[in-house]
Amino acid sequence: MTYFLYVIIFLFGLAIGSFLNVLILRLPHEQRIGGRSACPKCGHQLGWRDLVPIFSFIFLRGHCRYCGMKISWQYPIVEIITGLLFLLIFNKFFPLGGIISQFPNFPISSLLFTVYCLLLGACLIVIFVSDLRYFIIPDAVVYTAIAGAFLYQLFQVSGFRFQDFWPVFIYLLVALGASLFFLLIVVATKGKGMGLGDVKLAFLMGLVLGWPKILLALLLAFVSGALVGLALILAGRAKMKSEIPFGTFLSASTFLVMILGQWTLAKYLSLLF
Repeated sequence: MTYFLYVIIFLFGLAIGSFLNVLILRLPHEQRIGGRSACPKCGHQLGWRDLVPIFSFIFLRGHCRYCGMKISWQYPIVEIITGLLFLLIFNKFFPLGGIISQFPNFPISSLLFTVYCLLLGACLIVIFVSDLRYFIIPDAVVYTAIAGAFLYQLFQVSGFRFQDFWPVFIYLLVALGASLFFLLIVVATKGKGMGLGDVKLAFLMGLVLGWPKILLALLLAFVSGALVGLALILAGRAKMKSEIPFGTFLSASTFLVMILGQWTLAKYLSLLF
């Protein structure tokens, strides 16, 4: 029974990944989210046989059924990663064995936290790929994630009791501090080092991670971004002034710290002290 649930969750993740591909394709180009999918080359509307996650890509051998245009590997990769991410989150925060053994008395808080992580994970995937491909962080995705994070923190920390709002206020201060730090970089570099999308993403990071996890996430992002940039320069794929999609590294580090949490922080601090 447990393995069957794992399969269902993975398939559900594949379906969500297919939708995320739509967001990645349309939001940076300010296209309408609704409407039928069509081939970007021949414009032929795609049927359900062309849109089955992973399997359609395999059966069509990575080409459009109607005009033969090559289909980007982004589509199956995003679908598979989303499916695996859903499995990872469910297994870590909402273990399936616990569902079966404790049902129907499984704590609702675990379910809410799992849904919260799934929403953030999906938004971070869109941000990761959009910035990597188009150097754009879609506002709609960032604002959706910020709203979800704020509501979760409000419920989780204060239980919607406004007399206990102070811990949520701390999260907001961390978010404002992180975004202000990035805004200063944008102003100092006149928008060449970073963009306003990174400022908004930093606010999300602070609201999700709080203090001091935000420091670890920023450190991971800056170090990984520098290493990748240096590798690209040495390989001749980039120059010193080449633009790097920093939102990609920020979103990845946010997810890693969010999932690994205190364990990662403790390991990092043990290296320093």
